[in-house]
Amino acid sequence: MIRRALGLAAAALLAATALTGAARAADAPDPGDWEAVLKAAQGQTVYWNAWGGEPRINAYIAWAGEQVKARYGVNVEHVKLSDTADAVARVVAEKTAGRDTGGSIDLIWINGENFAAMKRNGLLYGPWSEAMPNYRFVADGDLVKLDFTVPVEGLEAPWGKAQVVFMYDTAEMPVPPRTAADLLAWAQANPGRFTYPQVPNFLGSTFLKQVLYEVTPDPSVLVRPADEAGYEAATAPLWSYLDALNPVLWRQGRAFPQNSAAQRTLMSDGEIAMAISFNPAEATSAILKDELPDTVRTAVFEGGTIGNASFVAIPYNATAKAGAMVLANFLMSPEAQAHKQDPDVWGSFTILDVATLAEEDRARFAGLDLGIATLAPEALGTPLPEPHPSWMTRIEEDWARRYGASQ
Repeated sequence: MIRRALGLAAAALLAATALTGAARAADAPDPGDWEAVLKAAQGQTVYWNAWGGEPRINAYIAWAGEQVKARYGVNVEHVKLSDTADAVARVVAEKTAGRDTGGSIDLIWINGENFAAMKRNGLLYGPWSEAMPNYRFVADGDLVKLDFTVPVEGLEAPWGKAQVVFMYDTAEMPVPPRTAADLLAWAQANPGRFTYPQVPNFLGSTFLKQVLYEVTPDPSVLVRPADEAGYEAATAPLWSYLDALNPVLWRQGRAFPQNSAAQRTLMSDGEIAMAISFNPAEATSAILKDELPDTVRTAVFEGGTIGNASFVAIPYNATAKAGAMVLANFLMSPEAQAHKQDPDVWGSFTILDVATLAEEDRARFAGLDLGIATLAPEALGTPLPEPHPSWMTRIEEDWARRYGASQ
């Protein structure tokens, strides 16, 4: 419903787009003049709209805010979201109302269909990210140049890397499933011991995409926008798979955990023995915090698992653009990236090319203990690319119609 409303509002605002040029030029900090950006940022308050469903991530965001405040005099307020589309809809509403300056959002943790929608409708400030001082440390490649197949073109800055892994309890499952077919067979032999977060939670949606990659006849079509005929042919095997899986899920598929934290609680309580994660270090981090038993390990499917980068973007009408740039630049720093990769903090893998860093900064990463449940980077393999955003929108709607459940 939110995305449908977003689409209608986005269409309504297109007529107003031509009126915004003068306002945009009046408030346009240049990241090429970094000293000027730092000066303009002092005293600004950055309202960072970011998913707030995970305590360790919230703690990291609070730490980053404290660092930016102490070093650059920039205040950071974490506006906790349950769905990023809510923030996008707010920017759309402000633009429709003619609020082209003084917007309520300065930075958004964003990717996928939300980035595509904002870019398509001219709701982003920039390009700016590739001119940031710390961008020179970012690893090159499609992972940071494309966001769900959509070119980034400097309109958002990467700050984390993720890849699907499956957490499994070796006390119950000595050998993990290595394919989607293996997972279905195991779930049918062990009913009630597996589930995934309720779609459209990003992790639940990612499970659907992961299965889709394995069961669809031609995965190469997924990098292109979905058309009607292609969508039906590509997704028919997915629905057949889920029709077979749903009855043997936790609570027979009549309910789903809300997010990764709720899913982890089910695993800690012994209600399920296997769960999907988009953070290769989540299991280790949870074991360190006594949130999971130390018999939990992680695995990937032999055909590969989906991976992507997380980004932050500045809305076109942000009030504190300079402060948002300072925060985004700090998030790309070797110090912030190494702190984030620490399993005792968050465990999110870095988007930096560590080999290019100074010796002191390489040592920050070399000194990290990835933990007993984290696969080595080479064991994760090359990540599968995210499908074009149009696939996810359709799949989420169809999933809700077929399997949507209330808690």
